[in-house]
Amino acid sequence: MFGFAEKALRLSLRSVEMAEVYIEREHTVEVQVQRDLIDFGKIESMTGIGIRVLKGGRMGFAYTSDPSNLQRAVKTATENLRLADPDENFGFSEPASYPTVKGIFDTSFMELDVEESASIAEVMVDKTLDEGCRPTSGGFSASMVETFIMNSEGVEASSKSTGFSAYISVNAEKNGSRTTAYESDSSCSMDIDPEWIAGRACRIARDSLGGENVESGRMSAVLDYHAAAGLLGTFAAAFSADNVQRGRSILADRIGTEITSPDLSIYDDGTLRGGLGSSPFDGEGTPSQRTLLVADGVLEGYIHSIYTASKGSCESTGNGLRSYSDIPLVSTTNFVLEFGDEVSVDDFSGIYVTDVLGAHTANPISGDFSVEANNAFLVEGGEFTPVKKAMLSGNIFDLMKNVSSTDLERRQIGDFVTAPLLVEGIQVTG
Repeated sequence: MFGFAEKALRLSLRSVEMAEVYIEREHTVEVQVQRDLIDFGKIESMTGIGIRVLKGGRMGFAYTSDPSNLQRAVKTATENLRLADPDENFGFSEPASYPTVKGIFDTSFMELDVEESASIAEVMVDKTLDEGCRPTSGGFSASMVETFIMNSEGVEASSKSTGFSAYISVNAEKNGSRTTAYESDSSCSMDIDPEWIAGRACRIARDSLGGENVESGRMSAVLDYHAAAGLLGTFAAAFSADNVQRGRSILADRIGTEITSPDLSIYDDGTLRGGLGSSPFDGEGTPSQRTLLVADGVLEGYIHSIYTASKGSCESTGNGLRSYSDIPLVSTTNFVLEFGDEVSVDDFSGIYVTDVLGAHTANPISGDFSVEANNAFLVEGGEFTPVKKAMLSGNIFDLMKNVSSTDLERRQIGDFVTAPLLVEGIQVTG
């Protein structure tokens, strides 16, 4: 990729002041399940090239997934300069040393084929049937992504990572009643346990049979992994410096004030060992780092790209993320919640929510949300009673002021690394 990037850079610099070439090469193996059958399997390879150029304070961008169109992409990026407004905050990264990030590449991907991938999916199907449930959909996928970035400032960096993911949706039936459940897992290593995924989905589905109505009111809630990740998306977006600078974050001008439970500290850590969002550098070539966002409940800072850092007169935190077909945008890598103490789930009374539907409808600025509780249970004295249907509503920023960690293990779901969360005073509507 070095020679290819060098050629693209040389072509770009014929007519601009600065240029950057970002190359992404991905190899993917995937199988999908429909009902109890392997629906199809495929192997795909893709190479994408993104080109950014700067001249007179303007930025032009173009991309292509056809390497033979490299010269055309360079020309398009240059022509797009005419459409852009000048902005003094545009810039590219400078040479730097990059951290060694462990646990993000598994060589076993090199030996993986469709047949082995199908066997992993078949294990989930067989386990589901053994547990007395019926699979409705599922799948297993694995990918290897190689990224390479080179710019006119002297940056030249490459990285390689792998990802493995499996999921399954199941039905459970009893006495004419039917419930559904879903479970998934992802890792940078080939340590996905298909039996655990299917077994947990089936247990949740079976336990959800025969649901009862719930009385409306405010109560304590445990948000299981998927439910917590769903609601944390709105919360995490408020730490984006881009949202702060555009007036779209409730955390603007709140540095040094208490915004969460004093028992909670939060990091964005692009160097996390085995983290799904870990890499030696971001999409701009800025070194990844561990950025403290909240310390004992107090807001310490935001996450930045080169653009927002320039605008805010600070340094990029290595959060300018992208694919080859996009310009870098501020985004989280691995959003890690660390608590000083834990609450035993054995002592919990309230509603236990496995997942939520509709989290994307939350107000991104105020944090207000109204979601459907999926596979929810009323808990009293250690007894779990399934709930037929319930809506949860509230404000994620208010909930985070009274949040605790349960004593269950931490997992990573998407960007979020946390144990199931205990929140107080959530509105439950039956």
